[in-house]
Parts: sequence; C-alpha cells; structure tokens
Amino acid sequence: MMGNYEIPVYLFTGFLGSGKTTFLQDLLDGSDFNDGQSTLVLLFEEGEVELKPENFASPAVYIEKIDRDNFSTDYLKELVEKYMVERVLIEYNGMWMLQDLFEEAPENWVIYQEMMFADATTFMMYNTNMRQLTFNKMQTAELVVFNRFTEDMNQMEFHKLVRVANRKSNICYEYSEDNVVFDEFQDPLPYDMEAPLITIKDEWYAEWYRDITENQDNYEGKKIRIKGRVARDGSIPDNYMVFGRHVMTCCEEDIQFAGIACVYAKATEFKTGDWIAVDATIRIREEEMYGEEGPVLICSKVRKCEPADPEVATF
Repeated sequence: MMGNYEIPVYLFTGFLGSGKTTFLQDLLDGSDFNDGQSTLVLLFEEGEVELKPENFASPAVYIEKIDRDNFSTDYLKELVEKYMVERVLIEYNGMWMLQDLFEEAPENWVIYQEMMFADATTFMMYNTNMRQLTFNKMQTAELVVFNRFTEDMNQMEFHKLVRVANRKSNICYEYSEDNVVFDEFQDPLPYDMEAPLITIKDEWYAEWYRDITENQDNYEGKKIRIKGRVARDGSIPDNYMVFGRHVMTCCEEDIQFAGIACVYAKATEFKTGDWIAVDATIRIREEEMYGEEGPVLICSKVRKCEPADPEVATF
C-alpha cells in the first residue's frame, strides 16, 4: 500500500514549445538530481521534443502520459504504487488550469518546486489572447524562465506581467544556453510606508490590498486614508462593516470583492454599496470575521464620497 508518506512533486508548466521537455531531459541526464530515486514522470502533453530515457543518469525513471480520460486521483495513486515512487515530475499541459491538477493530486503529494517556462518570442501573443491561462501559471511559480530572449526585447515589459500575478517569483531571461540573466528590478510600493498618514490613491488599491494581505505585520499601527465600498449584513455587529473594492487580477471572470474588516462606531449609517473615504489606524489582531489573525481598520473618520476611478481596481 502507498501509505501516507510525503511525495515531493516538481511541477513544470508552460505552453508547447516553451522548453519544458528540454529542461526535464537535462535534469534527468545529470547524476546530481537523478541519483537513483524511483521517479515518476507525468507528461500531460506531447510536443515535438521527446524525452530520451537512454540518456538518463539512472534507469529508475518511469514515464507515463496523462490525458483527460485517465486523469484522476485514483489513477495517480495507482501509478505511485505500481512504481513504488519516491518523487514525481510533472510536465503540465499549458492549456489546462492548474486548479485541475491541485484538485486531483493525492493528498500526500507536496509541491517542492514549481517552474514556468515561456518562449519569449511568443509569450506576449499568448498573454494577449489567453491571459487567463498565462496568469494561472505565473501565479504560483517560484521561477519564471523566459527562454529565446533577444537583445531587442524589453525585460521590464515581461517583468511587469509576472509581477501582476506573483510578487515573489524569481524571473530569468535566457538569451542562450550560456547567457542567462536573472531579473534584478526592484518593485517599490507606489505609496510611502513611512508617511504619518499613508494615502492610497484610487489606482493603488489592488497593490495595497495584496501587500497588506501578504505582509500584514508591516502595517501594524499605520495610519491610512483610503477609498472603498461598504458591505454589511445582519450577521455582523453594529459597529462593524467590511470595507473593500472589486479587484480584477486577470480578466473579468476573476473580479472579486477584496475586503477588510472595518470598525466604526456609526457603521449602521452606511449600507452595502456605499462609497466611503476612510481615515483609520490599522491593527493586526485575531478577528472573528476572518477566523484568524488579520488586518482591521479602526476608523477615526468615515464619510460618503464619489466612486473610485476606476471603480474596479486593477494592477
């Protein structure tokens, strides 16, 4: 039986022709990585380049092809038991959403590393025409590799697209096999964290919301002025409301209300949908509304205002 031991998973994503198979081949040809562990390689698509097992440093590598017909948790468990797998490498189909994989992966599979590969000569086209798919792969990747990069390309254009999806991923630009440049652009926040009163302009809301949710401890005790909308219902105390805005991270289908708990003595004066401007002190504390610790706006001043421009926040 497979048991409950943890199985490390190395996930490689990107569209056809992005360099995933070539990277896998190099990885498995080297004895530093392929030192004899029982390794299951799952191929979710077939490109022009095929793996050459005869060149692998160890023969304990088992290759299986996955398609929509056999893609299930039970089948993945069967493969692990069949080969007594110690780790899994996945070359994922660029046309599939990652959520499909995360939902079907056995519970004891743990993503140890996730890398996205992109052909720089076609990436902008894919990003324009299939934004949801490119965003989905960048969102959780630890490293994004732009290969076939050329001197006439602007690194910053690629950098910005990655940063909208993921502020923490590493990025590298491969001009040739021997010329790989790592991204060193700094991404300062658009507002001054050291200001006595941090003022968040309408166009900065999405960036502010992402940063306060990712780095909440940095905001403890900070005073802020910000514009957003009210959300209230009968389930919350009279001195509470949810303050936030609708945020579009990728495309219209992904628009969600991004809100934060807000405490104000006269909260009942406002109704759901009202646009308000808030002066508040941010406290990081255990909050019943979240079920855990999180940021709370303790308001000193709240007033109705004109809608933000634009009303839907974007990065």
